[in-house]
Amino acid sequence: MTKVYIGLGANLNAPVEQLKRALDALNRISDTQLLTCSQFYGSKPMGPQDQPDYVNAVACLDTELDAHALLDALQTIELEQGRERKDERWGARTLDLDILLFGNQVIDTERLTVPHYGLCQREFVVYPLLEIAPVLVLPSGEPLAEICKNVPLNDLTPLK
Repeated sequence: MTKVYIGLGANLNAPVEQLKRALDALNRISDTQLLTCSQFYGSKPMGPQDQPDYVNAVACLDTELDAHALLDALQTIELEQGRERKDERWGARTLDLDILLFGNQVIDTERLTVPHYGLCQREFVVYPLLEIAPVLVLPSGEPLAEICKNVPLNDLTPLK
């Protein structure tokens, strides 16, 4: 089994419900088990500011799938929940599921980059990840707790 961390985000069509449905779907992926999830956080959009705020979380899974098979499963969940893939980056979306870490692997293919390229800069990834994995060390050898010291909260707010 490989321990995997997944970033979840949504800002359309009842985002809290989108994340709850996504967590249920993650737990139904074959040869995969949902271990835990951070609390949900509200965050400002990264891209165009004329879109609703996001709801974000990070989930931890154990999987026997390889990284690309898991990516396929995540993209299927996104599509089933109404995700429309567009050329626009950082636009509004019903659901975004990103593989942040896949064990201690470093993956750089046309379809997948792990660790996720924004992992160390995005408060809506760093803080929820730190919540569920406070002693995590990245494949680079850098402790997540140290990275956190350089990432401002930027209005990241735990949701009740």
